[in-house]
Amino acid sequence: MSASRKQLVIYLMAERGTPELAAAAVEGGADIVELGFPFSDPLADGPVIRLAGERALAAGMRTKECLECLARTRALVGPSVPLVPMTYAAILEAYGYERFIADAQAAGMTGLIVADLPADERPDVKRVQLVAPTSTDERIRLAAELSDGWLYLVTLTGTTGAREEVSSQLDGLVARTRKLTSLPLYAGFGISTPEQAAAAAAQADGIIVGSRAIQVADAGGPAALREYVASLRTAIDAG
Repeated sequence: MSASRKQLVIYLMAERGTPELAAAAVEGGADIVELGFPFSDPLADGPVIRLAGERALAAGMRTKECLECLARTRALVGPSVPLVPMTYAAILEAYGYERFIADAQAAGMTGLIVADLPADERPDVKRVQLVAPTSTDERIRLAAELSDGWLYLVTLTGTTGAREEVSSQLDGLVARTRKLTSLPLYAGFGISTPEQAAAAAAQADGIIVGSRAIQVADAGGPAALREYVASLRTAIDAG
């Protein structure tokens, strides 16, 4: 992989059929797979991901089952693809932080996102930190110092979900953050079309696509997701 290659992160909800979807996403050109562990009160999630989480919970996807999904995904995508669970602090508290980290690493986790855990809380839990347009320079600097490998740029104020165009706030957030850290910056929230992917990747070091990936997978399964991810990959690489 080229050092200059823009990273494409695909978010999928942990469900029974997710390992096959993750493998299809990787075949289509995804560099990293983010696995959502469903939570009953997902404050950061828009309607598509919230609905997927409700469906997963109704199907019995609790932490143990999500870790099994992670392990099956690792078996299908091989050892080199980063797998990053995205979850909420209450899930880790209920399961036990140390136990979760140990079990998730054993299942194939290579990184972690805890959407509602502030950067200065539980510094012992190594994770990717999130920053947003509302973050102060001080918070961005702290998040960068503590972040595991890259920074997640929340490109807009609000929840996840497809938008008509890439947030106008991304430019300023990237510019501010680049002055404060040399970490790679991956932009997420509101990116769904190849055109949006290319526009966001032109500014950031990578992009994260979730809601639209779930919609495509729900409608057409692994084959449709593979084709969709390939369209994002082509657009990013052409930029």
